[in-house]
Amino acid sequence: MPSHKAVIAAALLAAIAGGVASLSFEPTITTKLAGTELGQRALGHLLAAKAPAPPAGLNIAERGGIVPAMTLHTLDGHTLDIPRAWAGKPTLVNLWASWCRPCLQEMPDLQAYAAQQGSNGVHVVGIALDDPNDARSLLAQLQITYPNLVDTPGPADAGVRLGNPAGVLPYSLLISADGHILNTRIGPFANLAAIADWARF
Repeated sequence: MPSHKAVIAAALLAAIAGGVASLSFEPTITTKLAGTELGQRALGHLLAAKAPAPPAGLNIAERGGIVPAMTLHTLDGHTLDIPRAWAGKPTLVNLWASWCRPCLQEMPDLQAYAAQQGSNGVHVVGIALDDPNDARSLLAQLQITYPNLVDTPGPADAGVRLGNPAGVLPYSLLISADGHILNTRIGPFANLAAIADWARF
């Protein structure tokens, strides 16, 4: 006859297996969990643990910390010093790529959010980890007018430096007017209301 501890361990393993199986067969549960603060933190820790180590000496942003200084390019080839360029205004930064379908699906909602904010609200900025020509073409096709920068994808790209070592896209950050990271999000926003709710501070 199995011991009491063995029965409890078997029941616990069965419960875990059932939970994993239900997430596999019911992706909306996974999506709902990823939409919560607790789910985002758990997902972030899981992805960071599996991500390759960033290059030695690379300054990586953390929630609550200051955005590390970096220079990025505008789509017309000029350079911009980050976070100095965003100083004095809260900024929603969205990292994306032209090949990323969830990125493209959320961009019209980000455009609508940016239009609602006007010049006095949260500033919206995209960073394409992509070829500049592909990024320009996609932005024109989707009629995206909020500012966008571009960086070459790689182990030290802007996404990694902004706290996304696993390189999952889309990836968004909410940065305070004084350069602190207030919030991060792995994966797409469901809709305009979800963006507005997430970006409250």
